[in-house]
Amino acid sequence: MSTVAVTTAKQLEQREQRLLRVMAVAPYLLLATSAALAMLTGAHSWTDRLITLWLVLMAAAWMWLMSRRAPGGVYVAGLLLLLALLCARDEWFAGLFGFVGYLHSWQYLRSGWRFVGLTVTATISITTFMGGIPDPTPVAVLTYLFFIGAIVAVVGLFSSIGDTTTAHSAERKRMVAQLEETIRENEGLHAQLLVQAREAGMLDERQRLAREIHDTIAQGLAGIVTQLQAAERAADAGSDELWRRHLGNATTLARESLAEARRSVHDIGPSQLESARLPDAIAAVAADWGTMHEVAVEVTTTGDVRPLHPEIEVTLLRIAQEALANAAKHAGAARVGLTLSYMDDVVTLDVRDDGVGFDPAQAGGGGFGLTSMRQRAGRVSGTFEIESERGTGTAISASMPAIPADSAVPAVTGVLPEPPAHGGERDEPGPAGRARPDTTRPCDEEHA
Repeated sequence: MSTVAVTTAKQLEQREQRLLRVMAVAPYLLLATSAALAMLTGAHSWTDRLITLWLVLMAAAWMWLMSRRAPGGVYVAGLLLLLALLCARDEWFAGLFGFVGYLHSWQYLRSGWRFVGLTVTATISITTFMGGIPDPTPVAVLTYLFFIGAIVAVVGLFSSIGDTTTAHSAERKRMVAQLEETIRENEGLHAQLLVQAREAGMLDERQRLAREIHDTIAQGLAGIVTQLQAAERAADAGSDELWRRHLGNATTLARESLAEARRSVHDIGPSQLESARLPDAIAAVAADWGTMHEVAVEVTTTGDVRPLHPEIEVTLLRIAQEALANAAKHAGAARVGLTLSYMDDVVTLDVRDDGVGFDPAQAGGGGFGLTSMRQRAGRVSGTFEIESERGTGTAISASMPAIPADSAVPAVTGVLPEPPAHGGERDEPGPAGRARPDTTRPCDEEHA
């Protein structure tokens, strides 16, 4: 809308400029036309014509030179004197060139002097048309004064309207200049916002890749190392079957990690969700993990299972994978339980283990694993909480909105909330019914 207004204002300004150019040339055209008609129609001698021509040239020179240099009163007085001399030569000057007297009297004089100039011009013109000063009879005098007054009133009225139009034009130009300045500022702000958005997008992409690399390559490499170490111990013990099994697990992990790394780089969802529902995908991941690490895993699903927005399902699956990886590396657990709960407006994932646990009050800074889970939940407007005590295991809970799969509203908020201070407590109960300290596990620092 602003651009259209500026364009329209510029078009009006161009029309005004053309009108001003015409008005600048018009006095000379009226003077030349009056002189030509006087020369052609008047029964004048060559001497009279030369005198008239000389006065015409003087009037043209006066307008050209003195209108820009002399004070307004001096210029108009000289112009009206020349107008009177030319009207005395021929009435054509009163009929045509007389308009210049009205125009310049209003243009170059100020306040009441304008009406003085208009009155003098009207008096010269009416006197010329009436053939001189009328007889001193009441009717002739009143008629003479009526025409002079009528002309002054009409010219003054239209000139006042012209002044108002000029003032509006000046105000419009000022507003257009301000609008153009505002548009330039908005364009600069828009460019700045584009740069910031591009930088934010780059940062978000780096964070996404960091999380995906941690959840795929880092976990896979950690699992491969664990399996190779187990294979080495089996070889030292002379168990060929156990050695082959651990070596096969390491090979499988390497292939899966490579495939997941490629999918992460191209921002493709996990392969587990391509052909299975979220509960089945989590159950399959948990079963494979339990078999590989020889840990009993129990997966429970409650509520009305339904397809959710892809971002929600990917987030829950990645959190489940990271929680299991932590349990395998740090907890020393013998049993792990996962509960996926579908409710009306939220879906939650609880992961519990019976491992060594830790004291939240003595928790350190934590590693990237817990930070990644917390950030993943935050990106979809979810929450992430953790509870643990020494000797009683660890429980984590992730809760996020149950946005349907066909929702037109994107799940990702693009805002990564700051993690709460370690050791802080929340009012809502944790997975085991106690207040959840929102902290990280000190052993998570060892994650890649």
